[in-house]
Amino acid sequence: MRSIASVVLSLGFVLSCALPAGAEDGVKRGEYLTRIMDCVGCHTSGALIGKPNPALHLAGSDIGFEVPGLGIFYPPNLTPDSETGLGEWSEEDIVTAIRAGVRPDGRELAPAMPWRSYAALTDADAQALATYLKSLPPTRSTILPPIGPGEKAPAPYFTVVMPK
Repeated sequence: MRSIASVVLSLGFVLSCALPAGAEDGVKRGEYLTRIMDCVGCHTSGALIGKPNPALHLAGSDIGFEVPGLGIFYPPNLTPDSETGLGEWSEEDIVTAIRAGVRPDGRELAPAMPWRSYAALTDADAQALATYLKSLPPTRSTILPPIGPGEKAPAPYFTVVMPK
């Protein structure tokens, strides 16, 4: 009997370890996913230079990315601020942007956004991300719009150098 009890306990432990981190609820799972997907790395002011501003957590970046021939893109505010963030977006809109790279207005996300990789997210994980983003405190943070090719950038940016 003792060996059966220890097998059952061991099996229970193994099964509990197999659950994905943060699977208790969507908000915790979504927060976990934003960490491992490094959303903060682009969408938090100062993060691209190693000094993320916690007061602007996921509220966009003041440093952009230049993609030759397309322009400069500044990572947007992902908080639910109704004027400068995702406040008017539904959770379904967020899931579509994360997995298909399309905003509610039909515009494709900037090429620096790895939505093509995120398209492989499970339905549950994509929904957890959206739930988490909508749960954040709204943070007003005006981020620059895309800058066209050849236009002067009003703020710093990184550039992609294409191989020759």
